[in-house]
Amino acid sequence: MSESELNVTPTRPYLTRAMYEWICDNNLTPHLLVDATQPNTLVPEQFIQDGQIVLNTAPHAVHALNMSNDAISFSARFGGVSRDLYIPFQALIGIYARENGQGLFFDANEYDHINNDQDALKSNTEENNATTKKKPSLRLLD
Repeated sequence: MSESELNVTPTRPYLTRAMYEWICDNNLTPHLLVDATQPNTLVPEQFIQDGQIVLNTAPHAVHALNMSNDAISFSARFGGVSRDLYIPFQALIGIYARENGQGLFFDANEYDHINNDQDALKSNTEENNATTKKKPSLRLLD
């Protein structure tokens, strides 16, 4: 059975939280490598290079860090201006320590089955809506 048939959730959020904790516990600086071209990714565009951005997520560098199972969100200052960032986990390429490069880099295809399932669900919903919509008709009764 494939992961999509088992309906298994991706490991990326869980591994990211664990690696973040390990990096911080060792007094290292956690950095996120993000694919800024992914949908719904909200990062400062002026710092994107080759479609990617590296973000320092050390506790003293961010505010209100939240790592849910869907995304990472936090506020950080860029050029003295506070910005709210939102990184869906499908956009996260890796998390690593700046000082020694140790960390995790993720399989780019991990979220493909989720996106395909969502596309199929959307397609089925659209098809059902199209078939259930009937043209209005009038019938005269005696």
